[in-house]
Order: sequence, then structure tokens, then C-alpha cells
Amino acid sequence: MAVSGLDLNREFRRALELLEGSRRHVLVTGRAGTGKSTLLRYFLQTTRKRAVVLAPTGVAAVNVGGQTIHSFFGFRPDVTPDRVPRLMAPEGRDSVYKRLEVLVLDEVSMVRADLLDCVDRFLRLNGPKRNRPFGGVQMAFFGDLYQLPPVVTGAERRALEALYETPYFYSAKAFAGLNVELVELEKVYRQQDGEFLELLGAIRNGSVTDDHLELLNRRVQPTFEPPPEELYVQLTATNRLAEATNRDQLARLPGRPYRFFGTLEGEFGGDHAPAPVELEIKVGAQIMMVSNDAQGRWVNGTVGRVAGVPVADGDEPLVLVELEDGTEVEITPYTWELFSFYVEGGELRSRVVGQYTQLPMTLAWAVTIHKSQGKTFDRVVIDIGRGAFAPGQVYVALSRCRTLEGIVLRRPIERKHVWVDYRIVKFLTRFQYERAERALPVEARRALLEQAVRECRSLEIVYLKPNGDRSRRVVRPIRVEEVEYRGRTFLGLRAFCGHRQEERTFRVDRILELGEAAD
Repeated sequence: MAVSGLDLNREFRRALELLEGSRRHVLVTGRAGTGKSTLLRYFLQTTRKRAVVLAPTGVAAVNVGGQTIHSFFGFRPDVTPDRVPRLMAPEGRDSVYKRLEVLVLDEVSMVRADLLDCVDRFLRLNGPKRNRPFGGVQMAFFGDLYQLPPVVTGAERRALEALYETPYFYSAKAFAGLNVELVELEKVYRQQDGEFLELLGAIRNGSVTDDHLELLNRRVQPTFEPPPEELYVQLTATNRLAEATNRDQLARLPGRPYRFFGTLEGEFGGDHAPAPVELEIKVGAQIMMVSNDAQGRWVNGTVGRVAGVPVADGDEPLVLVELEDGTEVEITPYTWELFSFYVEGGELRSRVVGQYTQLPMTLAWAVTIHKSQGKTFDRVVIDIGRGAFAPGQVYVALSRCRTLEGIVLRRPIERKHVWVDYRIVKFLTRFQYERAERALPVEARRALLEQAVRECRSLEIVYLKPNGDRSRRVVRPIRVEEVEYRGRTFLGLRAFCGHRQEERTFRVDRILELGEAAD
């Protein structure tokens, strides 16, 4: 889990200060490509606290060197908050929960409200401080709520709707009582083009315009066939379509197939496996690496092509892969480890309880949008098809690509395809309002703004747009006054906006942060 070349920007530093230097609960969010996973790895490597990282799925848990939520707490698949009191802590694990200081939940957009209430109930019974929220443990939630939602079946949906406002983690009864700090990572590292970033932002929060769609749909090529020398990845909504595409493409290649079988040991189940337990490839097959190379030659998500199979048999098969940049590398089996946490000498430690060994690759003419989350591609083909998409799927698909020019659409994207669960927008807006009011009430903000007007000082503000986006900008306050708009009155700031280079009116209650502008 090495972290190299880390850019400790403003938000990274604030998140680390909260995680390491306080006992505050933290929600770390941000659009795709802002470095959430990088920040998490850095914290886990450097923290002096007794920290555990959990994820809702097996593959996500393996990727962060943690456990699933269910396995760590010994939950059955059908666990409910009212049944937690009857669950005994797994034998020998009681001290693990008693010594816990920080609990990190990664990919939190997929954590259901009822599961978070189960975690709270369990830690109230078995954590360091009995009957305290989450047992007195500092909670850290990582993830982009606008990406993939929790999985809820039809029968479960009816039961959840009777108990919770939404299925998302923030609707848990336990979350309502927490004072949670929000850190939104703003700098996007995956994409650099401003026009593409604006488009992705609009897709993410549902504020897409006709101009955005016109720009995006310039990428439509219904009959596009990837040139043989270029590595395009088709992103699909379903496993069935991805598997069928990969099977068909593999069958078209001449030459013999090579089969490699992964080895599962200990508690490592097949559902945790990042690479297929039975991997079939041919020379010329398009593959995706599913590990990070210790020498930095590839990362999880790098695409390449099988150039040769010098050694196909025995315990140490060898496959030659030509990566996207033309580099040819030798690929040998990789071992993933499944961890469990325990206490030794009063310290919280982890040990390997399962392993999986396989060539770290999977066929990649097509990949599901779900499995593409967290990965970066240079070229993608997206066919939204006729199936129903979950909220955020179009955003996840488009944001996998570094550039707009690298995207090919099989058919146009329409407004009906770009749908956002507006319960998320509502939560984030309300959450940020409440946090800003606690930190600096509106009347205090008014006083600071009026002082800046008198002193002709510029300020840097963080402004919450109506669509839920945060915008950091420098303004020169002109006046603070009551403003009427569409029959409603609000406190407004008239200021010259350095970002737009024009005078604008800002709602004072939407100014989340304000401070001195840098010279």
C-alpha cells in the first residue's frame, strides 16, 4: 500500500489533522479522481492510532487491506439492529473492539443505514465505552455519495422504507446523533481539461444542460470498432454483457487458449477474488491488471495485451504483457492477503487469515461499471443500453476516462439517463448548512462581511451552489443587504467575483467558509 508523490493539498491536510489530531468523526468525500483512496492509504500507513479499515464488499476490503464489515463484527448476512444484542463477539476478539480507536468505513456510499445501526449497536455493547455512540470509537467515512448506491432488494426496500428516510448510511439512527466534520476533496487528479471537468460535475449532481449534452454527444459513434492497435475498454451495466463480450472477443483470436487456476487459502473466499479463479487467455487478449506493481510499472486498472506465454504450466507461470505505453513486462502470480485484526501487547495488529494467488489480470475488452470504480482508463466505449441504470452509473462510467476525447458513445446520452438520487443532494446541502451554522452562525458571517466592506478587503469564500457543489473563490465585498428573489427574502452579499470577473449576489447562508484572501 505504498503511497508515493503524495500531494498534501489543503483538504488532505485538514482531513489528516481531523483524523490524527482530534477525536472528531469525519466524512471524507469528493468527486471521482480527487484522491480519496490515496488519502486513506496514507492515513493508515502513518497513523499512531489503533485503526481498522472496513468495506461493504470483499473485493473493496482486499483493496484497502482490511475486512468486510460483516466479517469484522461476525455479523450474519441477515443481521438486524435488534438481533445484535444476541450476537456474541467472536471468540478471542473482545479485546480488539475494546482497544479500537478509529474505525474507517470505505466505499461508504454502498453501506446501508440498517448496517450502520448494527455497527453502532455492536460497539455500544462491545466497544471501549459501553453505551456511547459507536462505543466511543472515532468514525471515519470515506466515499463519494454520488457514485454507486447501497444494494437493496425489493423485499428489503419495503422494510427499510418503513424505518429509514433513505437506505443510505446517513439515514441511520446512529448517524443522526453524531457531530461529523465534512472534508470535501476538491482537486481532481484524473482529468485536467476544465471543460470536461465542468461536464462531469454537471453529470454528477444532475445539473446537466442542453449545452453539456450537446458537447458530450459529439462523442457518439454507433458503428465504432476499436482499431486493433488501440486498447478501448467497453463499460457495461451488467456482468452478463461484460462476460459475453469478453468471451466472444477471446473466441475470435487465433491460437490456443491458456487456462490458469487461482489458489484460495484460509478464509479467502471466491467472492473476494480480484482476478478470476479460472482465468482463460490467449496471445493477443486484451487484459486489465488488478494489482499495483511494487516497481510502479502498472497500477490496478492498467490495460494491456498478452504478448506471449513462455511458461504456462507449473507453480510459476509467466505471461508477457505489452502495456498501453508500449512497455513489455513479465507477469507472474500475485498473492492477495485477507486480514483479520487482533490485540497483542495492548496494541491493535493485523494478521493474514487467507490468501489468494493468481495472475493479477482479467480479460478487459469489457468491464462492468461497478468493477471500474476507482480505476482510470485512457479510452472507453460506453453503451448505456436499454437497461435501468442505478443512480450515478453514467457519472461513474464517464469519469473513468482521463479525457473527453478518449470516450466513444454507442448511442446519445439523454436527460433520462443522467439521473441523480436527489436525496443525496438534500442531505449534503442540509449537512453543510448545519456544519457552517455551528462553526460560524449567519450573524457572525454578516459581521465579518460588513467589516470587509468597510476595510475594502477581499475574502476567500467557499460557496454552496443550489446543485450542492462547493465553489472556492475570491470576492471583494461591496455591501450586505436583504435581497428579494422570486417572492422570498434572504440576506445577500453583493461582491465582485474574481472567478467570474463580474459583480454577483451571494446568499450569506450559502457561504460555508470565509477567510482572508491570499495575496
